[in-house]
Amino acid sequence: MADVQKIVSLLDSLIEDTSVPRNVRAALTNAKQKLQTAEDAATGISGAIYALDEVSNDINLPMHARTMIWNLLSELESMKS
Repeated sequence: MADVQKIVSLLDSLIEDTSVPRNVRAALTNAKQKLQTAEDAATGISGAIYALDEVSNDINLPMHARTMIWNLLSELESMKS
């Protein structure tokens, strides 16, 4: 559960970053919500991975945010298995 809290904290920092486009922040909020509200951890992780993967290739995404999203995806993938 501590890993999920770390990921939620990183998601919060990206959500609060005003250089990240609004549609990406909405997807990050969606991923955070899926992690926090899913009854099954695997379901929440899968939903968050899907939401983050959708926006990771957004052309307007700043490089620092893209790198953080890729790191989050790696963390989530390792938690999934």
